[in-house]
Amino acid sequence: MNVGATWSGDVVSLVEAFRNGERSPVEEARAVLDAIAASDLNAFSHVDADGVLARAEAADASLPLGGVPVGVKELHRVEGWPDTHASLLFADEVAPHDGTMVARLKAAGANLVGLTTASEFGGLNCSTTKLNGVTRNPWRRDATAGGSSGGSAAAVAGGLVPIATGGDGGGSIRIPAGFCGLVGMKGTAGRIPRGPQTTIGPQTVVSGCLARSVRDAARWYDVCAGFDARDPYSLPTEDGWEANLGAKDLRGLRAVVAPDLGSAILADPVRQRVQEAGQRLAEALGLELVDVDVSLPRLAAEWAIANQVGLYQVVADRWPGCEEQMTRSMAFGVRMGLERFDLEVAARVEATRTEANERMAELFDRVDLVVCAANPDVAFPAEVESNNRVAGERVPVGNNGALTIPANVSGNPAISVPAGLVDGLPVGLQVMGRQHEDRMVLDVAAAWERLEPWPLVAP
Repeated sequence: MNVGATWSGDVVSLVEAFRNGERSPVEEARAVLDAIAASDLNAFSHVDADGVLARAEAADASLPLGGVPVGVKELHRVEGWPDTHASLLFADEVAPHDGTMVARLKAAGANLVGLTTASEFGGLNCSTTKLNGVTRNPWRRDATAGGSSGGSAAAVAGGLVPIATGGDGGGSIRIPAGFCGLVGMKGTAGRIPRGPQTTIGPQTVVSGCLARSVRDAARWYDVCAGFDARDPYSLPTEDGWEANLGAKDLRGLRAVVAPDLGSAILADPVRQRVQEAGQRLAEALGLELVDVDVSLPRLAAEWAIANQVGLYQVVADRWPGCEEQMTRSMAFGVRMGLERFDLEVAARVEATRTEANERMAELFDRVDLVVCAANPDVAFPAEVESNNRVAGERVPVGNNGALTIPANVSGNPAISVPAGLVDGLPVGLQVMGRQHEDRMVLDVAAAWERLEPWPLVAP
């Protein structure tokens, strides 16, 4: 590694370097601050430079994340930092307290660097806002980093920080992970608590990270997962996520390779790459490939409507005067909800969600794992939200959540891992498991990582 360069490995190796004296937390903090200042990715909306250096001086490398620079998605609260929702409407707000996951990261020794850019209110699969502008993909600057955790993905893949927080309500961890060549784990709903002051509905949102390696995602679970009373749907605490990674014998597990989940529209090169990767994974691990019809419903409309209640809750006292300050798509969502949402629509949404749960459960009655794409194509143009057009578009952008939303609605664990390149941009391979079988999903991802190692940062 060049003197002054940021750490290009994963978090686990960085902590080891701190402990054996190969690298110091102060040295890494300075390198990170320099890298952010020099970056053209627009991955950070706020940097706590003085705090970063002070915390590095006092870092305890014996802790699981001792001294590790961590980016925080700007939709996650850090006491005393901006609390903007990635929106002009809240540009001057300050967070009154830490989120539960943030508090646990601090307790594990993480050196929180600053806030990474996101889509407004976390509602889009790109990170382009009126507040922060356009966040770019480190693999190619004219491509999006995805959303809503796009700044986190750009920061990690772009070599600015080794790991960053993410949130996934419809693919917002897995979509940018797929676009940027990272590991993006959406755990079983409730695995990582979302308090305090948790909004319960629509029960699709989980918290997690954008990581360079599967073992980093497992260490994140060791630090952040486990019950908290302020999230009444959080799951009991388990330990040994990293220590037991890869311990399960995966031979004989039943799997189906269904790149499009039966409903998404995929670009042919992505379909081919995912199909080949799934076959290779099955052969290498001794999985039993099962001929099962996968036909999960498209849920984008129902997902959007279910989330509009929470969106209106945030902006209600400012509406409609705030409309011109909002991202076009988010303002449209509020208008549509106010004009069309009623008991009939609410009943139809719940009926569709129930049907989706049944279809997912029936699928996992017959298989243990589902292998599919994380995104229908590689990253689309970065300015798609700002100019509302996509030059040379191969796959409709509105189709992008078709592969990720089903696992949010049913609460299943799902991970995106890199599966090579198409047109010089990363392809994400998604693996889904049954609810509560996060360990199996992580083990499959770790096995793929050993089989097909990926670049930890963009070239």
